[in-house]
Amino acid sequence: MASKMKSAERKTGNLMSIVIVIGLCSFFYILGAWKKSGFGKGDQIAYNIVKETKCTILPNLNFETHHTIKEVIVASSDSKSKVFEPCDVQYTDYSPCQDQNRAMTFPRENMNYRERHCPKESEKLHCLIPAPEGYVTPFPWPKSRDYVHYANVPYKSLTVEKAVQNWVQFKGDVFKFPGGGTMFPQGADAYIDELASVIPIADGTVRTALDTGCGVASWGAYLLKRNVVTMSFAPRDNHEAQVQFALERGVPAIIGVLGTIHLPYPSRSFDMAQCSRCLIPWTSNDGMYMMEVDRVLRPGGYWILSGPPINWRTYYKTWQRSKEDLQKEQEKIEELAKLLCWEKKYEKGDLAIWRKKINDRSCSNKNDIKLRKCESTDADSVW
Repeated sequence: MASKMKSAERKTGNLMSIVIVIGLCSFFYILGAWKKSGFGKGDQIAYNIVKETKCTILPNLNFETHHTIKEVIVASSDSKSKVFEPCDVQYTDYSPCQDQNRAMTFPRENMNYRERHCPKESEKLHCLIPAPEGYVTPFPWPKSRDYVHYANVPYKSLTVEKAVQNWVQFKGDVFKFPGGGTMFPQGADAYIDELASVIPIADGTVRTALDTGCGVASWGAYLLKRNVVTMSFAPRDNHEAQVQFALERGVPAIIGVLGTIHLPYPSRSFDMAQCSRCLIPWTSNDGMYMMEVDRVLRPGGYWILSGPPINWRTYYKTWQRSKEDLQKEQEKIEELAKLLCWEKKYEKGDLAIWRKKINDRSCSNKNDIKLRKCESTDADSVW
């Protein structure tokens, strides 16, 4: 009997709970509906604001177009356009800021005369640079990597001066680029394969590269198929049109030199930089040129040096320099690399590779008195 009474009480309690919950839900539903009905306090305030705001309707608004296609055509035909005549044929290879005659008037110290020196306003040519006679559309990529029309770059000097180094060959009416180089006689692919044994090129870690003193830019040309974009530069010197060869091949390149000013690239732009017998005096000016490479290298980036003074014991006679001089130069490069906190990763045969540290906060050497820094504190202030 007692158990039946307890069961009845439990049912009564559950029923009361259900009734209370339903009642609360109904109350809040009605309250919400009342708020949205427009009679709530908040809605009344909004209504008063709208009522008091003045809304002026302008009678003269016109959304129609105020011109026609015919009027545009007539206006464009009436405007006077300036027509530039072609320059004389002697200016076929003219580069305004790289004029050889003007360059020779500047100091040779620190390659100043090889840098950009633009003409005064009164000396500027106001004509169109003509293409070489017989110029034709370059071959499409990837054929352009290996072949360039002779008519587009009519200079055979490199085929003679660099014949042994296998830079470029002249065949029929085209130049052929077999992929050779001064420091990679087995070809650019074999050279890059050796680099890839140390540098993680295949996994996409390296995406951008800088080729200082690029020649005809075969290194950059062959890196493209490995998904690495290379900016190549070389001065306009006695080897005519090296950069022009690179551009005709479809490889990014500019006329440039490491001289008295920063390279025209922001800091930390490249994953890899190389000097393949580029003949840049890395130890001069208290390591200024190596510091410039350090500026444009990203943390963890690689610097490749092939050519003097690497492997000087083998080549000192070929380079016509004394053992002592070359040994001293390499020791100085090693010292500067340590001051920059670069870690030497590889040296074998003609090749040496350093890696810039990912985090140089612990590197006290960069504040060493031996490293002379530029006055500007902005690493991207290059112009």
